[in-house]
Amino acid sequence: MVRCTLVHPSYHCAYAYKYKLSDLNLTASSSPLVCSTVDTEILSQWFPPPPPKDSTFATMMETQTQKQQSKPINGVNGIHNHHHDEADFDPSVPPPFKIAEIRAAIPQHCWVKDPWRSLSYVFRDLFAISAMAAAAIYLESWYLWPLYWAAQGTMFWAVFVLGHDCGHGSFSDSRILNSVVGHILHSAILVPYNGWRISHRTHHQNHGHVENDESWVPLTEKVYSSLDQSTLKFRFRVPYPIFAYPFYLWTRSPGKQGSHFNPYSDLFAPNERRDVITSTTCWTMMVSLLVYLSFVVGPVEILKLYGVPYWIFVMWLDMVTYLHHHGYDEKLPWYRGKEWSYLRGGLTTVDRDYGMFNNIHHDIGTHVIHHLFPQIPHYHLREATKAAKPVLGKYYREPKKSGPFPVHLIDNLLSSMSNDHYVSDTGDIVYYQTDPKLFKSLKGKSN
Repeated sequence: MVRCTLVHPSYHCAYAYKYKLSDLNLTASSSPLVCSTVDTEILSQWFPPPPPKDSTFATMMETQTQKQQSKPINGVNGIHNHHHDEADFDPSVPPPFKIAEIRAAIPQHCWVKDPWRSLSYVFRDLFAISAMAAAAIYLESWYLWPLYWAAQGTMFWAVFVLGHDCGHGSFSDSRILNSVVGHILHSAILVPYNGWRISHRTHHQNHGHVENDESWVPLTEKVYSSLDQSTLKFRFRVPYPIFAYPFYLWTRSPGKQGSHFNPYSDLFAPNERRDVITSTTCWTMMVSLLVYLSFVVGPVEILKLYGVPYWIFVMWLDMVTYLHHHGYDEKLPWYRGKEWSYLRGGLTTVDRDYGMFNNIHHDIGTHVIHHLFPQIPHYHLREATKAAKPVLGKYYREPKKSGPFPVHLIDNLLSSMSNDHYVSDTGDIVYYQTDPKLFKSLKGKSN
């Protein structure tokens, strides 16, 4: 087992942490980092900062040089033909601030994880799920089943978010507690906890990178052109994409290989295989339980109580995760090569307002600060975002206010699916391009 001592630079070498490389995903397959030289811009997301000792605190943690843009940058088809005007804001320009400045603006208590508070949300959600299931069984009314399905599926999604926090370590400081709770919550909704946790960690550490990102990655023109009509249909024609998650777990995205259930998948390092086996075993046990209950109470009852809510949960997950990285009013950049950095990639994420569901699904829509600092507990994200906005300036995109139900986001989803099809094979800063023939060909195919 390879271990390395990571000295957090903001602690002025006063403290050191010993972690397995696999804990931080600092593997050769997913990151350019090595044991002896760690990119603190990526590493520092995993550690809360200490109280600053002097005014130089904000600059001591930044080691990745941000190149100032003084010439045209590579963009769509390798050329960015937008002439920079100081009166216009170009989100692809390297920000004038460093990630340490954002971190320093966030209050110290926002980094504190309260395991009892985290567990209270687990108990709240599980109580709601149990109460609704009991009420549905007792009332047995076809008039109420649709309401139950929508509400229960939403609570499954809320449970996923809490397991997601366990995967990030923002649930508590205890790895054992995070793992136990994460496995229970995610296995209950048919998510292989460790398989997902590792790939999701890769997503965070490579966010905004065309090739290395993991979740809803853009298709390059070459990959896009190689896809058959049925794959294009399921990727871009709503509602098919919002049912994609279970298939992604088994096969990943087009252009990528591997499975979240296979310990020998390219997703995982050799020392992570045991973790993947554990999660796949837990997932299999849950499937076995559902099959057993189908024989005991009948498959229709399990479909009504669990099956339909599961697909509502999948719809929530696919829609929310997609809109965190797509569907903004103006196209946002994707990076590769030397233009990518952890900070610039993270700034391409988008906050969303989900109305009455913000609290129900644990403020997952407050996503920009979460992506930059995934160790911040969900119940501190709003305060942390408010504190960071003066530093972020125009790089933070204020979410459109929602009514009780976030129906406005349907337009964002449909617009993005209609226009965001692929990015150029070349260029270090690229934007989504539209295939005007896509839906004509799909319509012709269906006829």
